[in-house]
Amino acid sequence: MIVSTHAIVISKLRYRDHDLIVKCYTQQYGVLSFLLRGVLKSKKGLAKTAYFQLLTQLQLVIVYNPNRSLHSIKEAKLNHLYSSLHSNVSKSAIVMFLAEVLSSILKEEEENSTLFSYIETTLLWLDTHTECSNFHLLFLLNLTKYLGFYPENTTVDFPFFNLQDGKFQLKPMGPYTISGDNFNLLKQLLDTKFDELSQLKINSKQRQAFLNMMLQYYELHLGDFKKPKSLQVLNQVFG
Repeated sequence: MIVSTHAIVISKLRYRDHDLIVKCYTQQYGVLSFLLRGVLKSKKGLAKTAYFQLLTQLQLVIVYNPNRSLHSIKEAKLNHLYSSLHSNVSKSAIVMFLAEVLSSILKEEEENSTLFSYIETTLLWLDTHTECSNFHLLFLLNLTKYLGFYPENTTVDFPFFNLQDGKFQLKPMGPYTISGDNFNLLKQLLDTKFDELSQLKINSKQRQAFLNMMLQYYELHLGDFKKPKSLQVLNQVFG
């Protein structure tokens, strides 16, 4: 079946000598993997690989077979041409990190148009704004809305937050209760929009501590989630 769909590249892997396997999050079918045969063999093919940089937004015409794990692409073109996402060092580090997170957590071959729209629009925001040092913190927090474990905010005035339960509490209960800087920043980010991120004043130590807390939050709620290997690079860039 030949279909057209928007897609966001979340990983790519060299296969054999001249092939690529590219994993995309598609608007219509969720996560799909594609085999690009011979794309590394010729200059013309190499030019096409520029379309498959991490988190690139594409318009694809694909041959879709629900009974196969690898699909093929008949036509690919850019849906949005980024101006800075792959050329700015800070943004490139965020892209590498978030692509690894998304590749780890997005597994289903099913449509989720609201999640797709969230990823699509926030990447466009990142591409067009200069202040990005805290983007990934808010991105990860808001992403939990679509994954089913966004912090329950009916008791947001309580002085502790339990990572395992995803709830604010009156007193600490269990080993995954937080307070202090991470708690304060969590409450602040719950009320922050992307356009307000430039007003967020935290240092690199606070940023890394909160990011580690968020990754632990993901680990507690997604059984097979592991800390991204690109975390070290991200911390070096924003350290």
